Amino acid sequence: MTHNLTTGRPVKTMLLFSLPMIAGNLLQQCYNLADAFLVGRFVGSDALAAVGASYALMTFLTSILLGLSMGAGAAFSIHFGAKDDRALERSILNAFALIFSAAVLLNVLVFLLLDPILALLQIPASLYAMTREYLWIVFWGIGATFLYNFFASLLRSLGNSAVPLVFLGVSAVLNVVLDTVFLVWGKLGVGGAAAATVIAQFVSGIGLTVYAALRCPQLRLRTRPRVSKAGLSEITSLSLLTCLQQSVMNLGILAVQGRVNSFGPAVMAAFAAAVKIDSIAYLPAQDFGNAYSTFVAQNYGAGKADRIRQGSKGAALVSLLFCAVSSIVVFVFAEPLMLLFLDAAETEIAAIGAQYLRIEGAFYCGIGLLFLLYGCFRAVRRPGVSLVLTLVSLGTRVLLAFALSAVPSIGVTGIWASVPIGWFLADAAGAAILFLSPRRRAEGRKKRGQDLV
Repeated sequence: MTHNLTTGRPVKTMLLFSLPMIAGNLLQQCYNLADAFLVGRFVGSDALAAVGASYALMTFLTSILLGLSMGAGAAFSIHFGAKDDRALERSILNAFALIFSAAVLLNVLVFLLLDPILALLQIPASLYAMTREYLWIVFWGIGATFLYNFFASLLRSLGNSAVPLVFLGVSAVLNVVLDTVFLVWGKLGVGGAAAATVIAQFVSGIGLTVYAALRCPQLRLRTRPRVSKAGLSEITSLSLLTCLQQSVMNLGILAVQGRVNSFGPAVMAAFAAAVKIDSIAYLPAQDFGNAYSTFVAQNYGAGKADRIRQGSKGAALVSLLFCAVSSIVVFVFAEPLMLLFLDAAETEIAAIGAQYLRIEGAFYCGIGLLFLLYGCFRAVRRPGVSLVLTLVSLGTRVLLAFALSAVPSIGVTGIWASVPIGWFLADAAGAAILFLSPRRRAEGRKKRGQDLV
């Protein structure tokens, strides 16, 4: 059940590998879409705002486990590409020990610090009780999030992107069914939406764990590796920086959420719906960037530098095409997309969300290229560069969001405009690091027949 990305036509190979990932993450978005649609329609706009504020926090927490798993996945891909089974088995065991420990610690901390976190997010008093209820239940699903992300990253690093899609599809359907039962028939409010999400997460997490244990030979640990300082150091060198990159990214979003909350429930509800549309719109480019990262990592392990260069050119064109299509759809259909989550009478909220979508949607090419840069640097054991690019992007976003929105004539529009500016500044920084590094300059001199210094 593995797929070798070191052979075949690079762009075709990446596309075929990325399609199940794109479909899987679209299904994963169904968790949040089902919550938003049913909560907005059957509980009300205040409840939608509460779920939206919770979404930013949960995305931040998930990003910690996702970042650790993605970093470990890069190590798995490199060893798989190099055909080093002993190193691969050692990496799997050490990564599991490290990320499991992080998940347990994270779960304990969020329960202990729930009220201080809500105070930091500036949740309005009218929404406080609903937001707290939703988060208290959703936090019980952090263990399931760990299981799914770890084993999905493992399988994808070995070239198997289809099986995670299957388990996610089952849980997505279950989530929608349970949302309908709990919200429409049971009238359980935001607590019912949270319970539906947690149950569905455990179905996908436990199901994928059982599948991997039964069908993935690398988990049988034939060489009897042990958790060791050297093994943990290898995983930590990739995972911690990738985790920091993901966490900083979502911490910045969380900071912006706090600024959004200060504008009141109408802006909060608009932001909650618009962010979900936004994340789905650039999801194909994001998942193609992850597929590209696996492609680079396997070929990096196999020592195929020319194949990486060839694939990178095609990957940039494909990513820009994905983003162009998404930009057109979101820009043209901004209002109808917002009304999927709102009653037709909520014209103020719909207008605010449509403004956000048009500003963001016009510039998706910026984040598409940024996803490729993240994936490239992570795959060649330079996750620190990805962290730097995230700091550039999110630092710009947070600073401009607070500065521009404080100007009365700009207001909340300044928050929306800060996002694409951050994307393009990070793109420029990544391109400079990539093409002006000493290694690339040396390769350029070699191709031109010049002596290397």
